[in-house]
Amino acid sequence: MTDEREVDVSEDVDPTDGRRESLNERMDRNWNEILQELRVTLTGTQIFTGFLLTIAFQNRFRDLTTFQVRIYLILVITAVLTTALGLAPVNLHRGLFRRGLKMTIVQTAHIIMRITLVGIAVLLIGTVLLIFDLVVGRNAALIFAGLTLLTVVVLAVLPTILRRQNSHLSNGVTKIN
Repeated sequence: MTDEREVDVSEDVDPTDGRRESLNERMDRNWNEILQELRVTLTGTQIFTGFLLTIAFQNRFRDLTTFQVRIYLILVITAVLTTALGLAPVNLHRGLFRRGLKMTIVQTAHIIMRITLVGIAVLLIGTVLLIFDLVVGRNAALIFAGLTLLTVVVLAVLPTILRRQNSHLSNGVTKIN
């Protein structure tokens, strides 16, 4: 079923993106997409934070080396800050709700989400480093933390690669945002 409503093609609408929506409609859609991403990242980050906070109360925690304790503390502060960053767009929305600043909210939340993803990457790499150092040894820890870093970097640059690849393939084809 197609949408039969009339859309005023003005400066609020990008006629090349393949959608018939106003700027407000696009910002609403983008905000909803950010909320879906927040649901995924926050659930994992909050579980991660809770798990890390319990480790200090385990009997074996006393056996950690100074290096392992430092990595652990870096992971705890990273997890807490990443969780706080993941909650920041909600606070931003609450503080600016009904003020006509949806574009500002969406753009700022986008930046916060990118920083949150960096925090999650640090958590993943640091956790591999800590667990491998504790279980197998320092050399294995450095190797597997390095492999995790490499994986994270590849995943981080993948959107750029795909954008470039698609821009070469889609000359004249309407993009969808």
